[in-house]
Amino acid sequence: MSIKVALIGVGNVASALVQGVELYKKHPERTIGVLPQILQYPLTEVVFALAFDVDADKVGKDLSEAIFAGPNNTLTVHRPPHLDAPVLMGPILDGLESDIRHHVQVRENRSAADVAHALRTRGVDVVVILVPTGANEAAEFYANAALEAGCGVINGMPASIANNAELVAKARRLRLPMVGDDVKSQIGATIIHRLLANLFPARGAVLDRTIQLDWGGDMDFCNLVSNDRYEKGKRQSKTESVIANLPNRDQVECRISAVEYIPFLKNQKEAYTRLEGRIFGGVPVRIDITMQVVDGYNSAGMLADAIRVTKIAMDRGVAGPIDAACSYFSKRPPVQLEDFAARENLLAFVESGIGQRKS
Repeated sequence: MSIKVALIGVGNVASALVQGVELYKKHPERTIGVLPQILQYPLTEVVFALAFDVDADKVGKDLSEAIFAGPNNTLTVHRPPHLDAPVLMGPILDGLESDIRHHVQVRENRSAADVAHALRTRGVDVVVILVPTGANEAAEFYANAALEAGCGVINGMPASIANNAELVAKARRLRLPMVGDDVKSQIGATIIHRLLANLFPARGAVLDRTIQLDWGGDMDFCNLVSNDRYEKGKRQSKTESVIANLPNRDQVECRISAVEYIPFLKNQKEAYTRLEGRIFGGVPVRIDITMQVVDGYNSAGMLADAIRVTKIAMDRGVAGPIDAACSYFSKRPPVQLEDFAARENLLAFVESGIGQRKS
C-alpha cells in the first residue's frame, strides 16, 4: 500500500526529498540516511501526488520538473521521471513578506486552488509543510486544510502547528496524526550543538554560555535575514532545541543567529559554534567547531522517515502529535526529550506500537 504525499512549498528541501526518494526507488542498493527499522513502508511506497507553490516558474509543472526551477539551487543527484504530481497555485498569505519576493515571480491573474479539495481528489495521505520561515499564517492555513481533507500533517517549519492547541484539538477530533514543529537536520548545526551542550552536565561540567552563527546562499537564508523572519519562530526553535534539557538552562547565555545570505554558497550551509563552560576546580573550557553541509538533503532524510512514521500512525488511529516522532524529528516538539530517548521511543513505536515516553 502506497503513501500519497503532498508537498507545501517546492524549494530546496522538497527538491532534495523528491530526488532522494526517487533515486532510492531506482537504486535501492545506494540507500543511506534513513532508518532501516521502518519496515512497514519501504521508500518504494512513498508516492508524490501533489504540491503547492506560488512561483510562476513552478506552478503548472509536474513536480519532477518544478524541483529544478529557480531559485532552487541544491545539488542534483537524480532527475526523476514524470511523477504525475501537479504543482498547483496556493494562496500567498504571508509567504512572501521578506526579501524572497524579489526572487519569486507570481502571476497576479492566477487564482489559488481549493487546497482541501485538491488533497481529497488526489487521495493524499500525508501533507508536508515547507513554507518559508515566518509564514505562520500560511502554515496554519495549510495545516487546517490538510486536516479537513483527512491527511496526516508534518510541519517542517518553525510555525506552531503541533504546538497549537486548536490545531491539536482538531487533529484529535478527526483522529489524525501530527509531527512537528521545525524538522531537525540529520547532521546539522543544531543537533551537534545540542549534543555538545548536553555533554557538559553528562560529564559533570557546567555550560555557561554558547553561540551559534549560521550562513548560506539559498532562499531560506535570504528569507531569514530579512524582515525579522528569524525572530518569527526560528531563533526560539533552535534555542529551545539546544538548551531545553540542561539543568541550568535558565542561567545559560545562549545566542543563535542567522548572520548572512551569501548567494554564491547556494544550498550549502555553514555554521560556527562555540561553547564555554567550567570543569573541575572551576577551570574554564571552550569548544569551537565549524561545519559545512548541503542543507536541503540534511532535512530530506528526516522527512522521508517522518512521512512513513506518520502513515503508520494513521493506520493505527493515532490522533494528535505523535510524541515519539515529534521528539525525534523536530527541533521544537510538544515534549522535548534527549536524543537517545527520542530515538528509543520512536523505534519502540515503529516496531511495537507502544512507544511510551521515557524521561
